[in-house]
Amino acid sequence: MMKKMLALVLALMTVMGLPIVGQAENVTALPRGSVIGIAWRADTDSEFFTNVCRAIEEAGGEWVMLDQVMSADLEYDDHGTLTANVDERGALDAVGAKYVRCNTWYGSNAPETVGNVSMVIFTGGEDISSTLFYEPEEWHGIEAEIDYNAARDVSDYLTMAYCLDHDIPVIGFCRGMQMLAVVSGAQMIQDIPTYFAGLSLAYAYEHRNEKATPDSYRDYVPHDVHVAEDSLLFDMVGTDTLTGCPSWHHQAVLNVDCTRLAVTGYTETSGIRMIEAIERTDKTFAVGLQFHPEAAIVKNLDNAENKENFMDYDTALSIFRRLVQGEPAEELQEAS
Repeated sequence: MMKKMLALVLALMTVMGLPIVGQAENVTALPRGSVIGIAWRADTDSEFFTNVCRAIEEAGGEWVMLDQVMSADLEYDDHGTLTANVDERGALDAVGAKYVRCNTWYGSNAPETVGNVSMVIFTGGEDISSTLFYEPEEWHGIEAEIDYNAARDVSDYLTMAYCLDHDIPVIGFCRGMQMLAVVSGAQMIQDIPTYFAGLSLAYAYEHRNEKATPDSYRDYVPHDVHVAEDSLLFDMVGTDTLTGCPSWHHQAVLNVDCTRLAVTGYTETSGIRMIEAIERTDKTFAVGLQFHPEAAIVKNLDNAENKENFMDYDTALSIFRRLVQGEPAEELQEAS
């Protein structure tokens, strides 16, 4: 009943010209190119969010956090929390995931929420429910790695799908890159240490530091990324090797076979090429970076003791300056 009521309310409000729940009214009246949207998340105190905000501002841009995108096929309470289709770990269950994958943004408030922002940034954070994969997988089974947010999975998936369908520029960092891959049909690695163990290869936690204690801060780990010269990432950074890329993830993109994604950056880990950058070849600007350039910017702004271990300020800022400038130049569109 709740699903049908939400769909009816959305339709009536659209006909009447009334603002829809999730609509960023201060954004929709602005011409595209004037402000960057950041995909909704509930934990706005997370550094994965605040660092991106600071990086945009440092590059001279303006941002707004978009409101939650909700599916008309799922049931929510008044606070936007899913009241069904969530499993005991907090992940989206198989039925809810099928609604999202099959119906995507249709019937949702994605059009009103995205509005006329210049582009949408998808930030880092929780693991993506494996039920949303193009080929759904069972949970990886690691109790210490239970970190899901079903409502955010739905919101991110629908927002990403809407942007891709309408060729609205997007960039995803860490989880954001993984969401671009998931929506595009790529195959995922649910846990990197488990993946390497399955290959009988050593893994020294090159992609995320081991946590010393349950309550200790786990800093980013730096590693190099090799960049394809015929990519949008190369145009942003102007080099084929990025050193000291801040990394903080235990999941990854395994391959992009049979998708419209291209691998545009990788790092070597125990002889395996791990995917670090992707882009959609059929879109004007749809880029994913597995690392966190925003963290490098903030480490320099805060004069962190270990800032020299990470990507230099100018290189990291060049990525955000391109985002602030809007869509890529015509010659870049042709090259992509």
